Amino acid sequence: MKSLLCLSLSALALAGCQSEQRYVGSQTPSFYASMANAGAVVDGAMARDMIGAYRRNNGLGLLTLDPELQAAAQAEADAMARADKPSSAETFKRRLASGGFAAPAANLSAGYHTLAEAFSGWRESPQHNRVMLDPRATRIGIATAYAPGSKYKVYWVLAVAADRS
Repeated sequence: MKSLLCLSLSALALAGCQSEQRYVGSQTPSFYASMANAGAVVDGAMARDMIGAYRRNNGLGLLTLDPELQAAAQAEADAMARADKPSSAETFKRRLASGGFAAPAANLSAGYHTLAEAFSGWRESPQHNRVMLDPRATRIGIATAYAPGSKYKVYWVLAVAADRS
């Protein structure tokens, strides 16, 4: 029993050494940082790590943060904020595919103020959860846009795709 406790504590200590928490402002982990303010930028690496750990727990591979997918996600988030409404995920996926992304999938949402809230909401929605757990996905892009006059305040885009052939 004592050795099991020691083994468990050792595993937790090692896990703590392997995970790097990113902090914003006054020691707030970046996944709790509010995106409901001008200049807020979602921590793409934290999102990749959070979604990657979730995928790994479900037997899937990790994701690579893709700068082009990131730029496409940001452009879509900005467009949604300007229009003050979520876009069509199907239309966005077609644009990604025409831009050369293989097997694109996307979550377009509004109203979540933190990465933690968005992740939890996506995980609880079967349609959004399928995107995070897409077995073809190897690349990720994630972005937010703040719309202060909107009832939603924050628009989110999570885009995943397979490697280009």
